[in-house]
Amino acid sequence: MLASPLEFLVPLGALESVAGVLPYVILVVVLVNVVTRLLAQRSFERAAAEGDDDDALSRYLPHEIVNVLLVLLSFAFMVVEPHGGMVLSVLVIGMVISDFFEYESRRVEARNNLEMDKPNSAIVASVLVIAYAGYQALFFVIEPLWSSIV
Repeated sequence: MLASPLEFLVPLGALESVAGVLPYVILVVVLVNVVTRLLAQRSFERAAAEGDDDDALSRYLPHEIVNVLLVLLSFAFMVVEPHGGMVLSVLVIGMVISDFFEYESRRVEARNNLEMDKPNSAIVASVLVIAYAGYQALFFVIEPLWSSIV
């Protein structure tokens, strides 16, 4: 039996063995992402209050690590569950992009001595990711109702 070229880059057997718990892990990491976003916002506010310019602000490393982990997990989920993984990956990448721009917005606010705003777009993107990750992980809760409708 010939091996797929993808097998040399991604351990497909290992992914298939954790496919059942992957949606739950993703849901937990998404919730951790929300907590790290809150901590990052507090860190930005503290740094802006202490510093004179936007140089005092720096990316919050735990949040960046969770973002990268979430992207990798959503890509792994795409290998196991192509349709659900694609939707989740698009939502996660959208959330990471909004995080990037929210950080830049905080720098502009710090540079101009403005009040720090909440990361509204990243919060909305997080809600969408939580909703879809929850749907993937907790589908068994709504499955009887869903099956009767569809």
